[in-house]
Amino acid sequence: MAQDFPRGTAAEIPVTSNGEIDDQVEHSYNLDLKRSIPAGLGLSQTQITAHGFDSSKEGIIEAGPFQADRQITQQKSGPVVLSEEPRSTAIEKFELVRRWSLNTYKCTRQILSEKLGRGSRTVDLELEAQIEVLRDNKKKYENVLKLAQTLSAQLYQMVQTQRQMGDAFADLSLKSLELHEEFGYNAETQKLIAKNGETLLGAINFFISGVNTLVNKTIEDTLVTVKQYETARIEYDAYRTDLEELNLGPRDATTMPKIEQSQQLFQAHKEKYDKMRSDVSIKLKFLEENKVKVLHNQLVLFHNAISAYFAGNQKQLEQTLKMFHVKLKTPGVDAPSWLEEQ
Repeated sequence: MAQDFPRGTAAEIPVTSNGEIDDQVEHSYNLDLKRSIPAGLGLSQTQITAHGFDSSKEGIIEAGPFQADRQITQQKSGPVVLSEEPRSTAIEKFELVRRWSLNTYKCTRQILSEKLGRGSRTVDLELEAQIEVLRDNKKKYENVLKLAQTLSAQLYQMVQTQRQMGDAFADLSLKSLELHEEFGYNAETQKLIAKNGETLLGAINFFISGVNTLVNKTIEDTLVTVKQYETARIEYDAYRTDLEELNLGPRDATTMPKIEQSQQLFQAHKEKYDKMRSDVSIKLKFLEENKVKVLHNQLVLFHNAISAYFAGNQKQLEQTLKMFHVKLKTPGVDAPSWLEEQ
C-alpha cells in the first residue's frame, strides 16, 4: 500500500480546464510568499534549501546572504582601473609622430618655395664658399686616388712580369753555356728592377692609404656635419617664414597663442642653426690644417720615391721609405695575426 506524504497548502495549485494555472490562486500564493520573507530582504539575499523527495519535511526558505558554491571563490565587485603607462606611451608616440609630420611638412614647403623662387633663404656667403671649395676638392682628390690605385695595379703587374723574366733568364744562363754571362746579366738586372719596383709599390700604397683616409674619412665626416647644418638651415628658414606669416595677420585672442608658440619654435631652431654653423666653421678650419699636413708628407714621399726609382738610385729609394716609416711586406710572408702583434 502506497504511503501518503503530508502536503502543505503551497503544494496544491489548481489548474483550469484549459490546463492553465488559476490566476487568483497564483496571486494568493505570491502574497503568502511575500509575507513570509522579512521586509527589506531581496531575492539575492535568500537561499532555498531543498530536501529529498523521501523526506517528510516541507521546503524551507531561509533568510540570509546568498552564498554560491563553496568551491567557487566569491569575487569582489568594483571599478576596473586600467594602467596609465600604456596610455601615456601611446600618447607620447602619437605626439612624436605629429611633431615629425608637422616639421616635415614645413621643411618640404620651404624647399619647394626656394626651388620655385618664391621663398627666401638664409645665406652665409663665406661659409657657403668654403663648403663649395671642399666639395670640389673632394672630387679632385677622388680622381687622384683612382689614378694612384690604377698606377699601383699596373706597377704590381710589371713587377711580377720582371720577376718572372729574371727567373727565366737565370734558368737559361744555366742551360746555355755559350750565353751564360749574357743571360746572367739580364737575370740580375730584372731581379734588381723587380726589387726596386716592390719598394716603389710600397711607397705608392702608403700614399694611397693616406689619401684614402683623408677623402673617405676626414672630409666625409666634415661633409656629414655640413649636411646637418643645411638641414638646420632649412628648418630655421621654415619656422622663420611661418612666424613672419603669422605676424602679418591679425592679432587677437585666437592668434596670439599661435604667435607665441611659433616664436618659441623659431628661437629653438635659430639656436640649433647657429650651433651647427659654428660646428661647420670649426671643422672646416681643422680639416684644412690636417689636409695640408697630411698631403705635404704624402706628396714629398711620392715625389722622392718616383724620382729615385726612375733614376735607378736604390739607396735613395730605401732611405725615402725609412724617412716616412714605411714598412714593406716581405714577399711570401703573411702578415702577423692580431695575437702575435699583441
